[in-house]
Amino acid sequence: MAQRRKPPSIKGDSRAFDPDFKGPIAKRGCTDVLCCMVFILFITGYIILGLIAWVHGDPRRVAYPTDSKGHFCGQKGTPNENKSILFYFNLLSCTSPSVMINLQCPTTQICVSKCPEKFLTYLEIQLPFKRDKHSWEYYSQFCKSPIFHSAKSLSEIVMDDECPAAIFPSKPFLRRCFPDFSTKNGTLTVGNKTTFEDGKGHIRNAVELRAAAKNINKVLDAKAIGVKVFEDYATSWYWILIGLTIAMLLSWLFLLLLRFIAGFLFWIFVLGVLGIIGYGIWHCYQQYRNLQERPNSHLTIYDLGIQTDISMYLQLKQTWFAFMVILSILEVLVILLLIFLRDRIRISIALLKEGSKAIGYVPTTLIYPVFTFFLLSICICYWAVIAVYLATSGTPIYKVITPEGKCKYENRTCDPDIFNTTEMSRACPGAQCNFAFYGGNSLYYQYISTFQIFNLFIFLWLINFVIALGQCALAGAFASYYWALRKPDDIPPYPLFTAFGRAIRYHTGSLAFGSLLLALIQMFRIALEYLDKRIKDNQNNIAKFLQHCLKCCFWCLEKVVKFLNRNAYVMIAIYGKNFCRSAKDAFDLLIRNILKVAVLDKVTDFVLVLGKILVSGCIGVLAFLLFTQRISIIIEGPTSLNYYWVPLLTIIAGSYLVAHGFFSVYAMCIDTIFICFLEDLERNDGSTEKPYYMNRSLMKIMKVKSTQSTKQ
Repeated sequence: MAQRRKPPSIKGDSRAFDPDFKGPIAKRGCTDVLCCMVFILFITGYIILGLIAWVHGDPRRVAYPTDSKGHFCGQKGTPNENKSILFYFNLLSCTSPSVMINLQCPTTQICVSKCPEKFLTYLEIQLPFKRDKHSWEYYSQFCKSPIFHSAKSLSEIVMDDECPAAIFPSKPFLRRCFPDFSTKNGTLTVGNKTTFEDGKGHIRNAVELRAAAKNINKVLDAKAIGVKVFEDYATSWYWILIGLTIAMLLSWLFLLLLRFIAGFLFWIFVLGVLGIIGYGIWHCYQQYRNLQERPNSHLTIYDLGIQTDISMYLQLKQTWFAFMVILSILEVLVILLLIFLRDRIRISIALLKEGSKAIGYVPTTLIYPVFTFFLLSICICYWAVIAVYLATSGTPIYKVITPEGKCKYENRTCDPDIFNTTEMSRACPGAQCNFAFYGGNSLYYQYISTFQIFNLFIFLWLINFVIALGQCALAGAFASYYWALRKPDDIPPYPLFTAFGRAIRYHTGSLAFGSLLLALIQMFRIALEYLDKRIKDNQNNIAKFLQHCLKCCFWCLEKVVKFLNRNAYVMIAIYGKNFCRSAKDAFDLLIRNILKVAVLDKVTDFVLVLGKILVSGCIGVLAFLLFTQRISIIIEGPTSLNYYWVPLLTIIAGSYLVAHGFFSVYAMCIDTIFICFLEDLERNDGSTEKPYYMNRSLMKIMKVKSTQSTKQ
């Protein structure tokens, strides 16, 4: 028989027995008013920041590349409307060290309608009796202004910065002309050539050109993957939507079935997860055995090195062996957990049935994740828009840039209209006054970085507040179910809407307080990650060890605070006290019943995690069979995918998130019922004067006997 404790006898404690107690207290006051005011003040500042950023920012600066004069390429209503691609006069100059300092290539950049498609130098078009009469017309479109013929020498053209000394085959990438690289017999080529003339009497090779291109854009190495991944998404987007829709329906179906066949469904979860992992082990073994028979089976990941084509790693037997080992370990862990937690799992299954009844009486809770997703989408979009507008705030700033970076005026601010007449131009031959970035000298521009940090912090605060609001609203609805003595007759009408209204009206400050704690911890974690990337190469072993310890500590702290907040919101929903008081009461209640918490909390989470894995696993297996043409007889999927794992991983991750949204309602329901159950045990003893609010099935689950039945 479960040991019953005397209810708390603290004077004025709202948790003492109240014969008129019918569930969450209706008469309550506002809590944590100061934090509520601070929260509203920050939200007001966030809105003002958005308006200021909207006035000063220009997202076109992200969408359109900018030439050396600060003009947008491809902007409608401008002379560059039909010139949407940025062209570099001398890409080889981008190997200069100043590129990494100034983040700008020291060469003229203009907007063009298309990239060059062939090799051509300025000297070649000056030769008399040129067979191609249109060579100059073709070449002149890559000059600053259309020139039908020029009698200037190469040195004059280069000094006046009117035309490039040479052009070579290029393709647009990220709206910029980059060399058309390819590999021929293991040798890097550009336009099917390994060497070419640079227009200044020198012979250059494709490797030099690639080094210059790398300095302009670090993501050039991912060009092939980026383009192919985009193509895969464009081809399979509707299949991804279909998969996520099926995941939503499957999650909904599981939640409905849990009410009637929770035990049977649990073993379906277990067998399904074990079957999916087993299929993965078998597939990895088949791939491993097939690759072992090939001539190059001895190659390892170390021999292959770093490759941009990820599919090359899938041609190694070592990769599939690693996958097989990981899946085997996961299979063994699941089986061991089932063996050692079998008794606790039985209790959790019974508690799931009780949670199903609660959701059955309050079905609107199944729709709430959609509302949470809507609010989270608004927060994410607002944060992203402000970040873009802040990053593009300011007026064009021009800097002096020299190819060699050896000028006393290097990186000085300049005016492109009068630069050629200034002392800077005469003191630094070959120097250019090019567009550098957007900025200004006002107070607003000096604090752009601070505003970005503020934007990130408020974003984290809002995200945690939305999640806290959902948890408190759901807790209030399920508490109304539990504290109804006669179910469902005593359940108040519209419990979810009532609980949501109470949370907004009375407890915005408390929810903001709890979410603020999480936001501060998350900001510290982000700051640690940022510092780690900034000083990664300059750290000694002791500094790395301390940093890893800090990361681990803050990760654990975040998990603990999330757990405490979750239970504090349940107490807020029931009793309407402030955050600190509710967190203390919840913590004391859980400590007094630590054994029950250890039995039910994580075991129930394990059962729900199995459900999430089953949903995402089922959808993942179907997607795998579809994208690899294994079920083409039944239904034909996309046949032109470059990497089938791109839509596959997207569907698996999306399905897990969808299932998490629906199963989180179940988790909150069980947590609320468990907290209410512990409160019920301490407030009442099951006698006629102090009856239990739990129903007989829950009493049987938790092995609780009332005083009345004990006397009998």
